[in-house]
Amino acid sequence: MAIVVEHDKRRAEILEKALDIFVEEGYEDATFQKIADRCGITRTTLYLYFKNKREIFIWSIKQLTDSVEKDLRGMIDEAGVPWATRLESVLHTIVDRCADNRRLFNVVLTYLLQAQKSGKDPDSRVKRRTIRLRHLMSQLMIAGRNAGEFKIPNVKIANELLYGLVESAIYRIAILDRSEAEDVKAAMSFAISQMTTSS
Repeated sequence: MAIVVEHDKRRAEILEKALDIFVEEGYEDATFQKIADRCGITRTTLYLYFKNKREIFIWSIKQLTDSVEKDLRGMIDEAGVPWATRLESVLHTIVDRCADNRRLFNVVLTYLLQAQKSGKDPDSRVKRRTIRLRHLMSQLMIAGRNAGEFKIPNVKIANELLYGLVESAIYRIAILDRSEAEDVKAAMSFAISQMTTSS
């Protein structure tokens, strides 16, 4: 058990230090050797944890999305809380976590732009990482509609609206370098209030 804990701890340390390299030098200029050097380990040791820099980068994103999803599932399962409140909490938490991880989103956006320049489809890469989030949002809206709290004739369109606000928050935080996105959170709250049956 102790070996697994140490392995996980070392992996987390590598991810954190690798993120610094990605932020400082960009995805393209970050190298496996630079990451190993920053971690104070050899490339051979780094290979025990990750097979290449892309895997390190993907793990950084996965670590964030898994953590966010776990938090969101807890909010969704809060019995007795109105569905609109749950949906608002989920969206605001996503925005806050984006602000907390602004450095990672800067690197992600650079990575996506480089992928686009090299002829790869950045949209499909983003969709693979966000499909569960979109599904959770749809589940919330459907449950709220079934409970009579939401008047949402088309959940897919409502999901696009709210997800577009999430993307707007990421843009403001990562590109415009705002430390928070209270205006986007206010827009999210307004959109949700327009979906409720009491509005």
